[in-house]
Amino acid sequence: MNSTAAIPALSAAPADEVDWARTLAVRAKRVKQRRQIFDLIAVSYLIDATLLLMYAFADTIPFGAVPAYLGCVLLILVATVTLSEHGFHDRYKDYFLVLPTSAVLIGLALGFMACVPQAALVFTGTLLIIFSVASLHASRKECVVGWSVLTIALAVLFLFTDHPISVPGGSLLERLTTLLVLVLTIGRCMFVSMYSASLRETLYKRGVELREAYQRIEELAELDELTGAFNRRCIMRMLNEEIARAERNATPLSLALIDLDWFKRINDGFGHPIGDEVLRTFAITIFANIRSFDRFGRYGGEEFLLLLPNTSREQSHAMLERLREIVAELDWTAFSPGMRVTLSAGIATMTLGETADAALARADGALYTAKEMGRNRIFTI
Repeated sequence: MNSTAAIPALSAAPADEVDWARTLAVRAKRVKQRRQIFDLIAVSYLIDATLLLMYAFADTIPFGAVPAYLGCVLLILVATVTLSEHGFHDRYKDYFLVLPTSAVLIGLALGFMACVPQAALVFTGTLLIIFSVASLHASRKECVVGWSVLTIALAVLFLFTDHPISVPGGSLLERLTTLLVLVLTIGRCMFVSMYSASLRETLYKRGVELREAYQRIEELAELDELTGAFNRRCIMRMLNEEIARAERNATPLSLALIDLDWFKRINDGFGHPIGDEVLRTFAITIFANIRSFDRFGRYGGEEFLLLLPNTSREQSHAMLERLREIVAELDWTAFSPGMRVTLSAGIATMTLGETADAALARADGALYTAKEMGRNRIFTI
């Protein structure tokens, strides 16, 4: 009893290990993505610090503002990277924590805009870049709330304080620095826009790939793995659809149950691999010689179901007779010397109000009759 109970635990262990390995791989990928984002943030703030330093050399702002700004940025980045490396971000759906990080960086920009109003243009550009990045991940509601809060903060800063917020342009160095602020801000916004476009393109390609994969899965779910014909579940669904269509349009519908003669002897005498090849070749031959709107599926074993929409009793018999001759005339000796493959088929043409089961029963009876008559023949009810 105890040994039996231990079996599930033993078999479950590998699955748990696989899940754990997959989780670690996902986390590692996320950490790598965050590192790339943090590198870009660091480069962006290094550009801002360089611009502030140029304003300091132009006597626009005090030199002390530059190390103070760099110190605050460094403190935020170190704290953020540390939390990221220890998996704090992975606890949340937004594993970049874009909104909390953006809120901290916006607060930093507004604070220095108030403390160093002479270089407010630099921090205004920073705000534009932060909002450009945050909008890629934020919802519509979050964007509206963020924009509203920022509008209130800027209104207080511009309307209810005496800070002389201006665009420096007195000296040549100030004008050059202001030019660089504008150019680099636009450039970084363009980079964010290109990144967004690249992200959309990647998502679109993945969506196409997923749709193709889903379509392929649907096809595989409908096809017989060995022969490529529709499987039993699918061909039976198609039979019901064709019956409904025939009744709706008042058109004839015939169906044929096809059986490979003495197929068990082929399997026993030549081996199952040869038997499988015979089934594949037979299915391909039928596909190549039926109409585009006919439906062909594997009903079970070596038995197949062929649906012939808009086909009368006489027409269906002629079509099956032609298929019988084609199969019989194939060079089956390519698989094994002396091999010969033939088929027998029973055909039933639907009558008004007849069910699928009733029609199949009649076709099965016709197939039985064809076999009783010596096989390699077609019998129509």
